Amino acid sequence: MSGISDPVSNYLARIRNGQEAEHTYVDIPASKLKRAITQILLEKGYIKNYLNIDDGKQGLLRVYLKYDEYDAPAIRMMERISRPGRREYVDSDNLPEVKDGLGIAIISTSRGVMSDKEARRFGVGGEYLAKVF
Repeated sequence: MSGISDPVSNYLARIRNGQEAEHTYVDIPASKLKRAITQILLEKGYIKNYLNIDDGKQGLLRVYLKYDEYDAPAIRMMERISRPGRREYVDSDNLPEVKDGLGIAIISTSRGVMSDKEARRFGVGGEYLAKVF
């Protein structure tokens, strides 16, 4: 079996490992979900930038990692919440707050993938994919 059973966990692990190794960027196999998560990380200031690279197959995401002036990664922690074996859902009234609002929760809703703050504003819930701070 050669497929990846949880692409979101693989995505988070590649970013985490790239930061541990102090890489400038990491290349990740692309998908619509991963592009949406990457866009949220860019909007919230956790990464510098990203590129969509066409490789003739599914494409690649080149994610440029961000570090502070002391070379510490901008992303302190990334944790997968909903897993293939145990899905975690939250309704609009019980959206999680990560580190009292200092971090973000990534939620997959019927209106697309968004942060917890956006989901609160739209009044939607969904699958609680990951938390980042």
